[in-house]
Amino acid sequence: MITLHDLQFVSFISEKKITEAIDEVSNKLNKDLAYDRPLFIGVLNGAFMFTSEVLKRFRYECEVSFVKMASYDGITTTSQVKELIGLKEDISGRSVVILEDIVDTGTTVEELINILRDKGCAAIRIGTLFFKPEAYTKEITIDYIGINIPNRFIVGYGLDYNGLGRNLTEVYQLKENNMTNLVLFGPPGAGKGTQAEVLKEKYDLVHISTGDVFRYNIKNATELGTLAKSYIDKGQLVPDQVTINMLNAEVDKNPNAKGFIFDGFPRTEAQAASLAALLVSKGSEVSAMVALEVDDEVLVQRLLERGKTSGRPDDANEGVIRNRIKVYYDETAILKNYYQKENKYFGVDGVGGINEITGRLSSVIDKL
Repeated sequence: MITLHDLQFVSFISEKKITEAIDEVSNKLNKDLAYDRPLFIGVLNGAFMFTSEVLKRFRYECEVSFVKMASYDGITTTSQVKELIGLKEDISGRSVVILEDIVDTGTTVEELINILRDKGCAAIRIGTLFFKPEAYTKEITIDYIGINIPNRFIVGYGLDYNGLGRNLTEVYQLKENNMTNLVLFGPPGAGKGTQAEVLKEKYDLVHISTGDVFRYNIKNATELGTLAKSYIDKGQLVPDQVTINMLNAEVDKNPNAKGFIFDGFPRTEAQAASLAALLVSKGSEVSAMVALEVDDEVLVQRLLERGKTSGRPDDANEGVIRNRIKVYYDETAILKNYYQKENKYFGVDGVGGINEITGRLSSVIDKL
């Protein structure tokens, strides 16, 4: 996550994906304009990076010019295009390619086309790195589109928020809310379930237990539940995408949530990446992985004591308990490393009274 002026932005489109999109657009331009000696017109300020990369990939004779037509103020389009500045070339009878960083309403493109036609341009094509089909209001065909995106405000790769962000080599989208999303972990006997319920109430968060979600979908024979059961019945692992789709449905059920506690997911780096992508698509991100840390011997004694009343056989066998603790650490070591790289891992002492432990967890969450 980054902060520009007074707003926060979260990662949205990677540099790799942008490069792949530019490659695809450039290949089409090479195919269509091999012998036209086109004039590429980059629309400033935003299209300077996109135009530069397209030119590097264009294999034939061409010219380039830059013009300026601003229609944004802050994060809101004004729908009023200012006078064209910068075009000095004679374009009568020429083949022109307009290169935009982003096309949303299409106001800038429409006005620019009108100006170029008045100057006698023979053929006009339009290429844009980003396109917002939901916002587009014109009938003009966009000939070359790098990436279709939702109608969200983005910065990076030439796009800015009041002057900042143009130099970023990946794209970020406006963080639409201040959600607190926690990945909560704790070894068996650490009291994770108890703390999840307390934190849910204290911070008005939605607690999503992967186990509960699976049981609900399977019991109610939802499409995802039936699909998951088909794998389980065969003794196979349920694919990560099925789990992510279930979590996505749970998140969508709570559009006004202040945040989520993810309990039991992720378990692998791939799952962590999938969860990150899910939250990015909602304009948010994982705030932190919070893990309760308790000495093994304390855990063993806790579970053995719990086993006297819980009726769970896995709470009554010390060997089974120690193996469960080992499995937990084997699984979470990878995730701990993953979130530590993002400065999002927080270990919290899980020994003490419930209120005491809640206080420690709260001190971490409050700083987020």
